[in-house]
This record gives sequence, structure tokens and C-alpha cells, in this order.
Amino acid sequence: MASRQQKRVAFRRKLQILRSLTSSKSVRKSSIIRDAFNYINQLKLKLEALNQAYGDHLKQIQLPTEVKVERIENGFVVEVRCEKGPDLLVSILEAFEDTSLNVLQARVSSNHCFCMESMVEAQDQALDARDVTQAVLRAISKQRGEGNGIQGFM
Repeated sequence: MASRQQKRVAFRRKLQILRSLTSSKSVRKSSIIRDAFNYINQLKLKLEALNQAYGDHLKQIQLPTEVKVERIENGFVVEVRCEKGPDLLVSILEAFEDTSLNVLQARVSSNHCFCMESMVEAQDQALDARDVTQAVLRAISKQRGEGNGIQGFM
């Protein structure tokens, strides 16, 4: 019987917590639960509105294109960060091929923006970081049909 009493006390305590969290003025159990249900639905609608506004905000932000190229022993480390676009990876890989660069290793992500880190090997040892940067920037702007908003870093 003491166990049943403890369960009732625990239930009343939880009901009071629920009532205070939802700012419910009700005293009946069913009314408190209904108020909590309505409160959760309101929070859900607010969350959906915030997610929509966040998504719209992300669409309005244009990320600058950044290309960073560092020389290593027989090649380069190339880092690219820009807005996502169709066939962007293909355009960059074609630029590597046109510049006689073999991709040894690459990591690509396109969750919120296009990010690529790659190690490439140069067949032509006279090639420098500036040539690689320009080739990648041309590939990106050609794929997009634009020429502005692009920054290269070496």
C-alpha cells in the first residue's frame, strides 16, 4: 500500500511540473494534459517556422569562393570552398586533368556548401600554385557562367 501511495505522490509531482512548464491554470488532470499537448503543438509550429526562416536565410547568403593551394613535394594540397552547384566536382576534376594533375586523395563535402580538400600530383614540375589556383577558379566560374565574387589564396 505504501508503494501505491508513493506512485500517487510521484504522479502528482510530475503533473505539477507539467502544469508549471506549460503555464497551465487548470487543476484537473485531463485539462493539464490537454494544455501540455497544446503547448507542445505550439512549440512544434514555432520550430517549423524557425527552420523555414533559417533555410530561407541560408539561401540568401552567398558564400565567396575560396581556393587555397599549397605546394608539397611532388604536387599540391588544394582546398576549395564555395556554394554548391551541379557538376562542380566534375568541373574541378576536369581542370586538374587539363593541368596534368593526378588526384591522389580527395575529401568532398556538400552539406551546406561545397568543400573539397585534395592532394594532387603534378606531372609537370614547372607548374606552380598560382597556375593550379587559376585553373580551379576558371573551372568554377565556367561551370557557373560567372566571373565575380571569386578569391584565390596561396
